[in-house]
Amino acid sequence: MFNYLEPSYIQAFIQAALQEDIGDGDHTSLSTVPADAKGTAQLLVKDRGVLAGVELAQAIFKEVDPALQVDVFIHDGTWIEVGQVILEVHGSSQSILRAERLVLNCMQRMSGIATYTRSLVNILEGTRAKLLDTRKTTPNFRLAEKWACKIGGAVNHRYGLFDMILIKDNHVDFAGGIKAALEKAFAYNAQRSVPLDIMIEVRNESELDEVLAIGGVKRIMLDNFNPERLRAAIRKIDGRFPTEASGGINEKTLRAFGETGVDYISVGALTHQVKSLDLSLKAK
Repeated sequence: MFNYLEPSYIQAFIQAALQEDIGDGDHTSLSTVPADAKGTAQLLVKDRGVLAGVELAQAIFKEVDPALQVDVFIHDGTWIEVGQVILEVHGSSQSILRAERLVLNCMQRMSGIATYTRSLVNILEGTRAKLLDTRKTTPNFRLAEKWACKIGGAVNHRYGLFDMILIKDNHVDFAGGIKAALEKAFAYNAQRSVPLDIMIEVRNESELDEVLAIGGVKRIMLDNFNPERLRAAIRKIDGRFPTEASGGINEKTLRAFGETGVDYISVGALTHQVKSLDLSLKAK
């Protein structure tokens, strides 16, 4: 699987975000805070939830100013309560101010995602189903959102369009059907020096029968099957292929899907329907 947490990708993400925010300079800090001023700031918890983004925050502070010293008291994946201090940062006051908003934007969003993700993982406890994230992420913020899902206990699905062949409904329709889509994918893969995993989505039992007759896939995604139909489809697949449920699944219906015996459940709401956790960075 594509390693989006390789340091160079994290650095590129941070640099792009800093350029967006700082542009040609933080003119407020440059005009009001002496260049040689030193200070300390604390990252404070103002909400309850699962903490995420501490490692990213450390990388942001380092990118802004390698001389900044960061003391971490609470680590990613920890349940946090109002009033706790996550970290302290010491050094150039101007540097702390340049990093402040990006650190907060990332950590608040990531902690909100991790908190919601953890709540769904807990719902699935005792079943075989693993929770998956999706590509339904904020443009240019996928790295942070996928990372937050992982911290919350989910399994990362494909990162983008480039690291898996995932044949969905529109691909099937444009290709001319299940058989045509799979044959084209097999032929494409045969020409690659490094073949990609092939996964396919089915919308009904007829499409499922076609896939089972052809084979050659890594996983079968059963889209918009209710729990009863999903259970029957899993019995038909009979362990020949890993299975994934998708489509409109939320915290109210998740347990019923998990109890069908499905291997994976993908939930887009992990990243597109989440409230950020309230954190603040205050001068000490």
